[in-house]
Amino acid sequence: MINQNIIIYKFIPLYQILKEIEKDINLNVILIVEEKDLNNEITKYKNYLIITRTKILSLKNQLILNNLPMNLNKIVERLNIEFIKNKYLDQSQIIINRYNIDLNSKVISLKKKKLKLTEKEIRTIVHLSKSIKPVTINELQTEVWGYQSDLETHTVETHIYRLRKKFLDCFNDKTFISSEKNGYKIK
Repeated sequence: MINQNIIIYKFIPLYQILKEIEKDINLNVILIVEEKDLNNEITKYKNYLIITRTKILSLKNQLILNNLPMNLNKIVERLNIEFIKNKYLDQSQIIINRYNIDLNSKVISLKKKKLKLTEKEIRTIVHLSKSIKPVTINELQTEVWGYQSDLETHTVETHIYRLRKKFLDCFNDKTFISSEKNGYKIK
């Protein structure tokens, strides 16, 4: 099954070449010549790359090919590199409630406000967000810190307190991480 889609925008000769070999390079090749059709087409695909000669400001996932002629193997190599980069970027973004977390830069943002987080803070938030029920202190010690669950420490409580304070100071949000009877939870 082909799940990588190449949308070629206003570039008919390249479309003809890639269409001939699309099965060999394991890509679905689509030609679009009108911008209104381009916007409609990209909504149909999750994994796509637009090839064009000039950048279209309103769209992402573009590969600009304006230094032609180019070896066909080099074009296919660039396509593969772009798909890998897009996959990496998609995997590095997590949305929790109304917040966007960039795992690579360790930044959480809401609208135009950004907050830099530590690795432990990111891991704590992600772990809490994946749980339906409140997460106990012992579970956070084991899963996030790698501590023995019978170890007596206030690391988790202190860490959660500081994290909640950061959210309050930056986003004026005092309910993002709540204290429940059996642990902590992201609402």
